[in-house]
Amino acid sequence: MESYVFPGNIDEQIMKIGSQPFIYMRTDAFSEVNKESERLLLELIHCRGGRTVIYTGSGTGAMSAVVENYVTTKQKAFVIDGGSFGHRWYQMCQYYGIAAVDYRVPFACDIDYDDLESQIARERPDVFLCQHHETSTGQLYDLACISRICHKYGVSMVVDVISTFLADELDMDALGIDICITSTQKGLNIPPGLSILFLSQRLEGYPFQHRGYYWDFEDNLNNFTRGQTSFSPATILFLQLNARLHQLRDEGGEHRNIQAVAHRAEVFRAECRKYGWDVPAQRPSNAITGFQTRDTDERRIFKGLMERYDTYIMPSGRPGFYRVSHMGLQTDEELMRLAERIHTLELEMK
Repeated sequence: MESYVFPGNIDEQIMKIGSQPFIYMRTDAFSEVNKESERLLLELIHCRGGRTVIYTGSGTGAMSAVVENYVTTKQKAFVIDGGSFGHRWYQMCQYYGIAAVDYRVPFACDIDYDDLESQIARERPDVFLCQHHETSTGQLYDLACISRICHKYGVSMVVDVISTFLADELDMDALGIDICITSTQKGLNIPPGLSILFLSQRLEGYPFQHRGYYWDFEDNLNNFTRGQTSFSPATILFLQLNARLHQLRDEGGEHRNIQAVAHRAEVFRAECRKYGWDVPAQRPSNAITGFQTRDTDERRIFKGLMERYDTYIMPSGRPGFYRVSHMGLQTDEELMRLAERIHTLELEMK
């Protein structure tokens, strides 16, 4: 099987951890693993003096936690709605009865930052919610520009970096981001099941709300001070996370990993140009390539790759638009072979 979805093909040594005996969670040994993981994670995202909360749960669960604990303390949110994941922020604000501006960005387009600033100046929100990369389209947003605007108007930044952490450059302190969210199945390239919140040192002592029992910040932060989770964790995933963080450190850290992901993205995009497939994102992330084939069906190439080649890419709700992840283990030759297979299926469908 070849996987070009998240998390992609995973290192064999990481996978082996899943079949080995594992330590009991309520022990000093497990606590030390988690405290070390927190330290390494904060180094990778450049969040000096910050804290992490590691949930057994999906990225959407972590987004919900942010809304329940933090966004509910604010008067008005401003949401970048550039696709299905950005729209999820707005849906959550509606669910919890939070006043929110739904700032729509067209499919695969970058933000009009001059217009964004004028809207921020007019609406005067106190918290800004966005994706670094709208994974449904492939569009990467300019966090440096967003940061300048938010700081000019005193707006707190919350950023979903689930598909850019370790794929695109990201310095949480330099950008002045208060909260970032990521998950294990993207740049960390281990199985799905854990989501990670990074809380800036600026939020130390912040009066968070208590609107969700499982996701409660105060309870989870207090427990993680001693390296423990509030509730039963996915123990094996915590051990795989720690092992992967050691790998990243030994391989040269986040910049080396980002360079590798960027290289794979460019290899596949060269194939897209070769076969005449449009990459509509105006500013594409390294994390994925979203590309438009000539297929007129919503999932035909997706199904053809699975059935004929035991290969997985990501479909979408748009006919002929597919996404290929550049996370995980993949060679230049594999990416070129993938493109050739897609082209073969495309020709047959004519």
